[in-house]
Amino acid sequence: MSIQEVIKKQVDDNRVVLYMKGSPDFPQCGFSANAVQILRACGASEIFTVNVLESSEIRQGIKDYANWPTIPQLYINGEFVGGSDIMTEMFKSGELKKLLEKTTA
Repeated sequence: MSIQEVIKKQVDDNRVVLYMKGSPDFPQCGFSANAVQILRACGASEIFTVNVLESSEIRQGIKDYANWPTIPQLYINGEFVGGSDIMTEMFKSGELKKLLEKTTA
C-alpha cells in the first residue's frame, strides 16, 4: 500500500482526523497544540490523530495529499478543512463547531 493510500484510508475511515506534530496530550509545536485546543473547545471527542514526527513518509505524504505545505492538517468527513490558522478563524466564527456537530449526526 502506498503512503497516499494509507493516508486516504485514514481520512476515509475516521470522521475527524488531525495530522499533527506530537500527540493531543503532548503536542510538539504551538500550532498543533492550538489545533487540539480548538477541537476540544468545540466538543470533538473522537479525534483520530497521526503524529507526523513518527514517519517522514507520512510527514511529506500528507503535504502532498492535500497540496498544503504545513502541519497540522484537519480533515472532517473525508474533506480537508485546513491548518491551524483556518481552524482558528472557523472556531471564532462558530463554523467549525457546526461542521463538527454534523459528524455526530
